[in-house]
Amino acid sequence: MRRLVDWKDSDDRKPMLLTGVRQCGKTYLCKEFGSRYFEDVAYFYFEGNKGLASVFEYDFNVDRILDELGNIIQGKKIIPGKTLVIFDEIQACPSAITSLKYFCENKRELHILCAGSLLGVAIKREQISFPVGKVDRLQMYPLSFSEFLRADGQEALYEGVRNYRLDRSLPELYTNRLEQALKYYYIVGGMPEVAAKWVETHNITEVERLQDNILQDYSSDFAKHAPKTDIPKLSWIWESIPKQLAKDNHKFIFSHVKKGKRSSELEDALEWLVDAGLVYKLELVSQPELPLSFCADASFFKVYLSDVGLLRRKSGVSYKTIMENTEMYRNFKGAFTENFVLTELLNQRIHPYFWRSGNTAELDFLFEYEDEIVPVEAKAELNTRAKSYRQYCRTYHPKYGFKFSMRNTGVHEVEGTKTYSIPLYLIWRLKDFLKEPDTM
Repeated sequence: MRRLVDWKDSDDRKPMLLTGVRQCGKTYLCKEFGSRYFEDVAYFYFEGNKGLASVFEYDFNVDRILDELGNIIQGKKIIPGKTLVIFDEIQACPSAITSLKYFCENKRELHILCAGSLLGVAIKREQISFPVGKVDRLQMYPLSFSEFLRADGQEALYEGVRNYRLDRSLPELYTNRLEQALKYYYIVGGMPEVAAKWVETHNITEVERLQDNILQDYSSDFAKHAPKTDIPKLSWIWESIPKQLAKDNHKFIFSHVKKGKRSSELEDALEWLVDAGLVYKLELVSQPELPLSFCADASFFKVYLSDVGLLRRKSGVSYKTIMENTEMYRNFKGAFTENFVLTELLNQRIHPYFWRSGNTAELDFLFEYEDEIVPVEAKAELNTRAKSYRQYCRTYHPKYGFKFSMRNTGVHEVEGTKTYSIPLYLIWRLKDFLKEPDTM
C-alpha cells in the first residue's frame, strides 16, 4: 500500500500497472487503495467484456474515452485528482494497454491503476504494442511470512520481534511461537483467499480445498490462454516441479519432465509459466561480478513455485507431516526452505541468483545491495556448517553475508567475512541488517 501512496503523491506519476500471479490479491488491493485515498473509484473489468473493450477501439482520444467510461458506463463523471480509475485484467484488452501511452502524455493528472495477471503471456501472444516508458510498474506477490503473522492475529508477536535488537539472541518466548507460525505458513502459504480462510477457521480441510481450487484454476488457464500445442507441455512441466525441487541440487532438468523430450521442445512452455507468474526462475552465476544480471547463465537455472503453501499441497505433503516433522517432511524440507527464502527475498524487492563452482560447491543465493555482492546460505535445520559458503567467502572475500536457518540470531566470521545468522522466520528483517552491517 505504501508504494501506491507514494505513486499517488508523485509529481511524475504515470499510469500504474500492478502485476502478479492470479489470485494474489491485486483486485482487493486496488479497491482498498481507492476507498482509502480517493473520493471516488471507477472500476472496469475487461475479461469477457466486449462492450467495454469497444470504447478503446475507435481512437485514443483520452477525453472521449473518459467521457464514455464515466457518463455512459459508470453513470457519473470521472474527475482527475478525485477519482481513481481501475482497469482490472487489462491484458484482455490490448487497445486499453496501448491507451496508457496517451493517458500518460495527455492526462497525467488522472490516477489510473491497472491490474493484470497474465500480462506477459498476453503481450507475447497478441503481439501487443506495450507503452514502454509510459507506465509505472509494481510486481505483487502472495503474502510474506510477516504479513501472514499479522493477519493471523499475531500483531503483538510481530511488533515485539520488529523492534527487537538484532545483536541479541531471541528468547524462547519468541522462538517457540515463531517456529510454530512458520510451520503453519509452510502449510497455508500466502495466497490471500487461503490465508483469510485459515485466519477465519483454522481448518486445514477448508484451507486445502481452496488450495486445490487455485491449483485447478491455474491448470485451466493453460487451456484458456496458452497455444494448443503447448498445453500438454505446460502440464508436464507443472506436474514435474515438486519432484525436481525434491532432488538434492534442485536444478531443473528438462529431460526429467518427460522422457524423450528435449529442452528445445519445452523451453517456450516453461517461459509461459514464468510470464504467468506461476513459477520463478533462479539463474546461475559462476563468476560473480557487478551487475549480477550480466553474469547470469540463463541456460542453467532452478525453478520454484510462486507460493510455498501451494508447493506443499502440490507435493502431496500433509499438514501432519510438517507439524510432526516426520521422515517424509525431512525429504522435502530443503525444497520448501529454498522456495520460502526465494519468495521472502522477492517480497523485499531483492532479485537473487545462485552460485556454483563446477561440481565442488554451490551457494543457494546471491544478490546485490549497494554495490556489494551478498552471499546467502539457506538451511532447513539448526546445522549451518556450509562448505560452499566457506569456499565462496575464501574465493571472493565479500564484506558480509548471511546464513538463514533455524539457528538463533548471531554474528561470526567465516574466512574474514562478517556472517549474520538469521532465523528463517526473521528473513523479513533482512534489510535492517543490510542498512548497518558494521554496527550490528
